[in-house]
Amino acid sequence: MKKIEFIDLKQPYLLHKAEIDAHIHRVLDHGHFIMGPEIGEVEQALARYVGVKHAITVASGTDSLEIALRALDIGPGDEVITVPFTWISTAEVIGLVGAKPVFVDIEPATYNINIDLIEAAITPRTKAILPVSLFGQMPDYERINALATRHGLTVIEDGAQSFGATQKGRRSCGVTALASTSFFPAKPFGCYGDGGALFTSDDALAEKMKAIRTHGGMKRHHHPYLGMNGRFDTLQAAVLLAKFPYFPWEVEQRGRIGARYTELLRGTCVVPEIAPDNTHVYAQYTIRVPQRDRMGEQLKAKGIPTAVYYPKCLHEQPVFANCGAHYGAFPNAEKAALEVISLPMHPYLSEADQDEIVAAVKCALA
Repeated sequence: MKKIEFIDLKQPYLLHKAEIDAHIHRVLDHGHFIMGPEIGEVEQALARYVGVKHAITVASGTDSLEIALRALDIGPGDEVITVPFTWISTAEVIGLVGAKPVFVDIEPATYNINIDLIEAAITPRTKAILPVSLFGQMPDYERINALATRHGLTVIEDGAQSFGATQKGRRSCGVTALASTSFFPAKPFGCYGDGGALFTSDDALAEKMKAIRTHGGMKRHHHPYLGMNGRFDTLQAAVLLAKFPYFPWEVEQRGRIGARYTELLRGTCVVPEIAPDNTHVYAQYTIRVPQRDRMGEQLKAKGIPTAVYYPKCLHEQPVFANCGAHYGAFPNAEKAALEVISLPMHPYLSEADQDEIVAAVKCALA
C-alpha cells in the first residue's frame, strides 16, 4: 500500500534532483561554505519576488525574528503585542531580548490576530506589533499598519507559514515595515535544514540586521552592535536557488488542493475560511472537529497521518507564566487549541490520496 505523506519532501527532490544536485555541487566545488555567492543570489531573488528592496537570509526563522527585534532596539522594559496561538518562536524571541510578550486573542475563522482587540493592549511600553500569518494567510495588514502608525509602532510580520500568499495583490513579507519567514523544510518554501529571511525596504534597518546576523558587525574585528552567529549556510541557499523556479507552481497547487479539500469537507467539519482579498498557501490544511484526538487515532489506524498545530496556547506554557495571562483570557485561541487538526497537505498530494483522506474524515465523524 502506498504511504500517504503528511508533507512530502521526497517527491520534489526526485523531480528536480538534477538541478538541486548541480547547485549543491557548485558550492562543493568553489568551497565558500559560509556567505558564499549563492547567499547574495538567493537574497536578490527573494527580494524581487516579495517586492521589497532587501532580503537578508539568516540561520533560522527564529533567528530572523530575534534579529528584527534587536534591530529595533527592543529590550528590557518593552512590550511586543502578538498572539497566543502560534509556535513558541514568535513569543520566545520577545523574551530572549528581555521584552514582554503581550497576547491578544485570535479570530475564530482565520486563526489570525483579532485586530479589534489590539488597541486595548497598547501601553506606553509597547514597541511593536508582531502578528502571525498563521497556516498560510495574512491578517488585514492595512488595518494593522494604520493602527501602528497612529501609535508610532513598528509592525513585524511573522510570515513563517505564509510565504507565497498575497493580500490585495501584495505578497506576504512585503506588506509591513519589517517581515520574517522560515525556510524550515516543512514550510511552503523550504530548504534542507534550518533557514530564514528578513524583508524590508528600509536601507538603514537592512544594514543593521545584516550586521547583527554576523556578530554585530560588517567588518571583521569591528562590532558596533550586540549580534549573533545568524548566517544562512551557502549549501542551503543553493537548495533554495534550485527549488525557486518551481515555487510559483507549488503555490498554485497548494491553493488548488486546499480549495478542493474545502469543497469536499464543507458541511462535515469546520473548514478554513479565506479572508477577503487574500490568497492562502495552506502551510497546514487545518480543520476543527470535536473530539479531535479520537479522529486523529482513527485516521492513523488507516495509515493517514495528522498533526495538531497547536495543542496548547502560549499563555499556558510554564515559561510564560509570569506574563499575567490566565486560562480563559483568550477564549478563541483556547477553543482552537482543543479542536484543530491538520490533514496531509503539500503540492504533490494526488486527488486519489485526497479522496481517501476525505473519506476517512467523513467516516470518523459519521
